[in-house]
Amino acid sequence: MIWNLNPKARAFRFFGHKDVITGVQFSPAGDLVVSASQDKTVRLWTPSIKGESMVFKAHTATVRSVSFSHDGQRLVTASDDKSVKVWSVHRQRFVYSLNQHTNWVRCARFSPDGRLIASCGDDRTVRLWDTSTKQCINCFTDYGGSATFVDFNTSGTCIASSGADNTLKIWDIRTNKLLQHYQVHSAGINCFSFHPSGNYLISGSSDSTVKILDLLEGRLIYTLHGHKGPVLTVAFSRGGDFFASGGCDAQVLMWKTNFDSFDYREVLSRHSQRVTPDPPPHLTDIYPRGPHLHSAQSGAIEISPMVADTQTTAPAVIEVGHALYTATTVRPLLPTSTTSLTANQHSQMSVSSGYN
Repeated sequence: MIWNLNPKARAFRFFGHKDVITGVQFSPAGDLVVSASQDKTVRLWTPSIKGESMVFKAHTATVRSVSFSHDGQRLVTASDDKSVKVWSVHRQRFVYSLNQHTNWVRCARFSPDGRLIASCGDDRTVRLWDTSTKQCINCFTDYGGSATFVDFNTSGTCIASSGADNTLKIWDIRTNKLLQHYQVHSAGINCFSFHPSGNYLISGSSDSTVKILDLLEGRLIYTLHGHKGPVLTVAFSRGGDFFASGGCDAQVLMWKTNFDSFDYREVLSRHSQRVTPDPPPHLTDIYPRGPHLHSAQSGAIEISPMVADTQTTAPAVIEVGHALYTATTVRPLLPTSTTSLTANQHSQMSVSSGYN
């Protein structure tokens, strides 16, 4: 479903998939939408004309994730058939396959410059691939369970990965060193999203919470309560002013942020009971200090939509009606419109767009 955020409304639906839709994403230009499904296919849609989709018979098993390259020219898919595949968007055809995973592949993402692909899966590994040689150039194996999600930071110098073992790890891919190790959830982490600045990260978990991490200071700063079941997807808006979370409770919660504002820093100083003497280092400069395990006992602020909180705007709630599997960052279909995209357990998608 694609929703207009102001007002919250749905315009029309896409039909085509014959099974559960597992992933959706806008193209960087916002003119295309791609979807993946348990029906083993990937479909490419043009929302502006509401036309039929182009179908890629992508894999021999469930397609777990699909993502555009940052130039919008390619797609990367991950599947239960243990493969990662790359596709040409404009030629609408298969390009090549990456095949060293030994179990289901949960997620695959391009680096910002398109030179690398990161993938992760139920073989408890995160793999880094060179798109020019089609070879696996590194494999991270330090996981106590399935590796559930992986993505590059905005500069492309680091990858973050989450696991069913409740952990989230950030690696410097230039040195292959672990930078940060967070264990702040009480159940498996299903998803996360980097803030566009690269300074913050939100994570969603089967413990029904969303957590906000300050990557510069290496600590948990907010725990958000609002979902009544596992959180399956989170995504920042393009500008980082909002983020959405969705899950098994059939709700999408929209949260407004004030990161890097004076008020936000004041909130931190009021609640953290400490003052940072110097500006924290940039994430990519943390490596010499070595990785540290960060636990939930960090004085983070607990926020619930049911409890009055003077520092945080209560989230807007969009009732979807079915468990939400994936979301994408908000990208405008038109220069002055605002939209968001969701998929659910039915084999359909819905689209809405409107002017602010």
